This record gives sequence, structure tokens and C-alpha cells, in this order.
Amino acid sequence: MAKIVPGRMTANHSGDIVVFIIGMRVNRWFAIGKWLPVFNAMARMLGELHRDRDSGFIVYEMCWKSPRQPVLIQYWRSFDALEAYAHNVDAAHRPAWAAFNHAVRGNAAVGIFHETYAVRGGGSETLYNNLPAFGLGKAAGLAPATGKREVARDRIEGS
Repeated sequence: MAKIVPGRMTANHSGDIVVFIIGMRVNRWFAIGKWLPVFNAMARMLGELHRDRDSGFIVYEMCWKSPRQPVLIQYWRSFDALEAYAHNVDAAHRPAWAAFNHAVRGNAAVGIFHETYAVRGGGSETLYNNLPAFGLGKAAGLAPATGKREVARDRIEGS
């Protein structure tokens, strides 16, 4: 179990960051041969990214919108790094993308989505209260939300 950090904290982050939200939705439970490979491919990609410290990938959070819809929130150093990984012919993403497109041709057993946000320095603020490190705080480390970091406006204008 993750260690709870007591008190009010904020992410110890300044500068640009990319937030990449990616997920899948199982539309037909009994078409396991269609959606399980998608789920397993993401696990392979995350393992690959964790091993490659130079990829620009920082960290991710796994969330579940519902039992049929896992969602990952990923943090990247830059859009260029994210794009380079997506297009790298030697990385796990390219064959997974091709396999997904082949598997869903003519059916809708599984769906995927992604959203990408390039957050410029000063374009975000965070607050975590009595939680384990999460999200941007997990990616960048935590700092007490005191002094110039006590209120949201000061955190966003000061980052």
C-alpha cells in the first residue's frame, strides 16, 4: 500500500509537461479475443517505458471509469517525446497499434481513446491532502502547500 503523505501538499513542479490520457472500453465482454490483447499491449508498453528512462515518459496513474473502461493518465516531459515513442518502429506501440486496427476492422468489440494536453509552465496547479503521491505530484515530487503555495491562485501564478 502506498504511503500516505499527511497534510496539504502540492506538486513540486515548474515548467512544461504533457498529460496524455489513454483508455479502452470493452463493448462486448464475450469477445475476449478482441479486447484482452489491447489490455495486455498497454501493460507491455508501460513496462517498456519504465525501462527506458530516456523516453521522456515520467509516470502514470491507472483509473477505472467502470469495470469495462480502464483509463491511464500519463505524464511526459514533452509532446516530442510522446510522439517519438508512438512512431518508433522498434518500440511496442507500433505493432500494438497495427494489431488493434486489424482486430477491430469490421466490429466494435473494443474501443480506444486518447487525449493529449501540452501544459505550459504556469498552466496548472495541484493540491493533495492526506494522500499518497498522485499524478503530477507523483511525477515531480511533493512540496508543502504553505506560504506562496497555500492558495490555488498563488500556486498557478507562481508555477
